[in-house]
Amino acid sequence: MKRLSLIFLVLALMVIVPFLIWGDQVEESMSMENTVAWLQSTGSWAWAAGIGLLIVDLFLPILGTVVMSALGLVYGWFWGGLISALGSIGAGLLAYGLSRKLGRRAVLFLAGEKGIAEGERLFGGETGGWLVAFSRWMPVLPEVVACLAGISKMPFKRFLAALCAGSFPMGFVFAWIGQTGNEQPVIALILSAGLPPLIWGTFRLLYRRHK
Repeated sequence: MKRLSLIFLVLALMVIVPFLIWGDQVEESMSMENTVAWLQSTGSWAWAAGIGLLIVDLFLPILGTVVMSALGLVYGWFWGGLISALGSIGAGLLAYGLSRKLGRRAVLFLAGEKGIAEGERLFGGETGGWLVAFSRWMPVLPEVVACLAGISKMPFKRFLAALCAGSFPMGFVFAWIGQTGNEQPVIALILSAGLPPLIWGTFRLLYRRHK
């Protein structure tokens, strides 16, 4: 697993470095009030602006949970949660697709065939789905895990199901926080961490029975 750990470290650094460089400015400009004001300034396209912010989080140090909370304040917990989940899913799909198409060559150079083989073993089995679903609520990991899944050519249907299992709870929880003005990160953490594995486990159980 050493080679896979090296790939993980490089991907994590690619996500962390922009935060280290521009994190303070982003945190200052992306307060809840500023984010809500910016979304409202886009008028009827606020939903598209919110999804766009969540997708470019793959490349820029965007505070995704702030965007989701702002969408909840603008649209309410249901529609705000749905829009937030779609944005998170879009970011995951983009990371998966780009890494699947373009990332393998870089990984071959960095870690060789053994590194890719390690990733394929990890994401080809049950563990891969749990990683994708559980990672959505954690900092840094969503982008890194989605990229690793793409590089390892995790089956698309399994990746999408796990991605949805993680993204929908995350989106609805933070939209609810935004709508209610509830500043209880512990509750959000528990719900966001607990629901994705529960949903993914239920999906896998139903899939196995059907199969």
